Amino acid sequence: MTKKKAPKDGAGFEVIFDREEDGRWIAEIPQFPGALAYGDTKQGAMRRASGIALRIIADKVEEGRMRISIPQLFGYAMA
Repeated sequence: MTKKKAPKDGAGFEVIFDREEDGRWIAEIPQFPGALAYGDTKQGAMRRASGIALRIIADKVEEGRMRISIPQLFGYAMA
């Protein structure tokens, strides 16, 4: 198992990678239960897990369960 730590500026999430006996990679983002995915490559697993994490974040924002600075996230100012 390998870990990729979040950047020190806090602008990211920890990702844990592991490799199955059959050669597939698995990526997990522990801050978001369920953000876990397999891929043929480490990068593929990361892309899939990241997509799941983004959907989890979107659901939480939409439901008002997560506060997030939209201008900071997307780099534009709201009028």
